[in-house]
This record gives sequence, structure tokens and C-alpha cells, in this order.
Amino acid sequence: MAGLRPTKQRIALAKLLFSGSHRHTSAEQLHSEAENGGVSVSLATIYNALHQFRNAGLLREISVDATRTYFDTDTSNHHHFFVEGEERVIDIDSKTIDVIGLPPPPGGMEIAHVDIVVRVRRKARSKPSIS
Repeated sequence: MAGLRPTKQRIALAKLLFSGSHRHTSAEQLHSEAENGGVSVSLATIYNALHQFRNAGLLREISVDATRTYFDTDTSNHHHFFVEGEERVIDIDSKTIDVIGLPPPPGGMEIAHVDIVVRVRRKARSKPSIS
């Protein structure tokens, strides 16, 4: 499992994460899924496993803001919509966004990746006007 020791908890979490299609999840969402599936695991263990999976190249980390982080099982180069009020992340095809005008990186460094998170929300329903 990508150089990680295959503990019972990591195997159970990997099955939840990687069975099926690509997905975005938070640690709290994965914790709830694990508990509902009968996997006894602490939230701290979930965070540790998610970061270990990320460090092993199995997940991408998406920081929506200082308090919200999601993990993406699709590690390809792409961007995201964050749906406010629904706490949901949706993929944006990287071919639909052109990033231009990036500053040159500091000496001895290279740009590894550019993450774009576009925040969206449902349109407010307009109230009919009374004539």
C-alpha cells in the first residue's frame, strides 16, 4: 500500500476512499462513513491516515480556507469548485482554465502545481414583484 504499513485501520479507510469512482472527502466525512460502516477509528487516526496517503501520492489535499480541507482521490492536474452552504467540492477540467502571468519562482525553486478553488453558491431565488 504505497510503502505504508497495512494496518487494519488503514486498509479499512483505503477501501472506503478508493472503492468506486474518484471522490472528495473531509476527515469528518470519512470518520462518519467509517463509523457507519462499523470501523472503530478516532478522528485523529483519520487525519493521520489521510496525510500519510497524501504524502504517499495517493491523495491530493484541497485547502478551501483556513478551517476546511478536503482530500481528492484524483491526483491528476485539475481544479475545483467549492459549493458554499453545501460543503461540496466539484472537479473543474484543467483544460478549461488558463493560468497566465504567474510570477517567476524564487531562485532555486520551481512551480510544482497551481491549485485554483472557485467558490460558488446557489443563486438566490428572486421574489416576484407586486405591481
